[in-house]
Amino acid sequence: MNVLNRQLIKERAHPEKVLQFGTGVLLRGLPDYFIEKANRAGLFGGSIAIVKSTDSGGTNKFEQQDNLYTLHIKGLEKGEDVQEVLLVSAISRVITAANNWAAVLDIARNPEVETVISNTTEVGIVLDEQDDIHASPPASFPGKLTAVLLERFRAFNGARDKGMVILPTELIDKNGVVLRDVVIALAERHRLEADFINWLKNSNHFCNTLVDRIVPGSLSIPEQKQAESQLGYKDELAIMAEPFCLWAIESLHPRVSEVLSFAQVDKRMVITPDIQKFKELKLRLLNGSHTFSCGLAILAGFDTVKEAMADPVFSKYVKHVMHQEIIPTLRDVNIVKEEASEFADHVIDRFGNPYLHHQWQSISTNYTSKMQMRNLPTIARYVQRYNEVPSYMALGFAGYLQFMQTTDGDKLSAAWEAELQAYTGFRNAVKQYITQLETQTVLEVINKLNGNEEGRQ
Repeated sequence: MNVLNRQLIKERAHPEKVLQFGTGVLLRGLPDYFIEKANRAGLFGGSIAIVKSTDSGGTNKFEQQDNLYTLHIKGLEKGEDVQEVLLVSAISRVITAANNWAAVLDIARNPEVETVISNTTEVGIVLDEQDDIHASPPASFPGKLTAVLLERFRAFNGARDKGMVILPTELIDKNGVVLRDVVIALAERHRLEADFINWLKNSNHFCNTLVDRIVPGSLSIPEQKQAESQLGYKDELAIMAEPFCLWAIESLHPRVSEVLSFAQVDKRMVITPDIQKFKELKLRLLNGSHTFSCGLAILAGFDTVKEAMADPVFSKYVKHVMHQEIIPTLRDVNIVKEEASEFADHVIDRFGNPYLHHQWQSISTNYTSKMQMRNLPTIARYVQRYNEVPSYMALGFAGYLQFMQTTDGDKLSAAWEAELQAYTGFRNAVKQYITQLETQTVLEVINKLNGNEEGRQ
């Protein structure tokens, strides 16, 4: 980093207000991005102390760059190319837990540090019955967090206003509730005082959260060289992210909004009593349409999502399955059409992002479980609501079966026969599409379906 950037650190120095577990690209590309924006807008005035739980990689790059890194935002918004560069100065220091656990406990005693953010690459949010919260450091992330909260409780004599707002971003359902329960279990296993356990339960806010942003990580070598030439400095911590981002945090308590003042900077950071709506939008429209499209895309010979979306026939399939069939089912979970349509349009931009190289083969990992979780409820909702076959879903399902080779001629596998036994019309449509896919190309079948649907309208 050059002299101008080091001067930037002095000009933007803020007291530490956030303790973050993890140095990963998702955290640097989403929560830390919002905090940087808020600091620039004068809405937060706080920096982030990061705890690195593993020794791999070390902290040298952060130290050498005064904890600065460049975020390159690249992609599409409403079909238009977007390229932005943001120099993030929100990180104050990075501490390796194994080498300096005392410094982490010292942060716990800082009254200005009121927020904990995590995205751990260790075992994750699970109860390690052998973990010792008095170790330096404890082995697991929940163990480390329990030790931090115990230190804080004792430093402030259990003051009710010294609890913390805790925001796990790990991709598990009800991540805040799960983390809270593990922390309480650890406290009970260590026979910690009842007052501390009551303080854990009543003075701290373990919030369920949902994060949504593709952050691939480091730039490619050509992109890195181009950035160095344009910016005039070398950044070994530079990362790329797509334009779309969402951070939904579940809480009713005014204390959470007060502590998370940085949320005011961007409407894409949402504090709401219930994040279920955002989970449904992401699961059904983003993940679900990926899953319906995956088998067909691979059978059609596309390697990446952006390749498939560049084909007008295939992109029309993706748009139709979202707008004509998935979105109508979201009425059953109280999501209005306009909101779902706006999210779907973002998804189309994300799928067509020319700077991302998302492989369909990667998407096909755990394909069957993804189809069951993401799409079977959507199929059921559609059939029950309209009493007709969702043709685009049926074709996507047929593509999945062809790809997985779980069908022989016109016979579905026994497992799927059981899953779909209540939906005879859907099963028959899937069988018909399988027959078509055996004699025609994927794009020919999609083109015919597009024509049939347009003729019905």
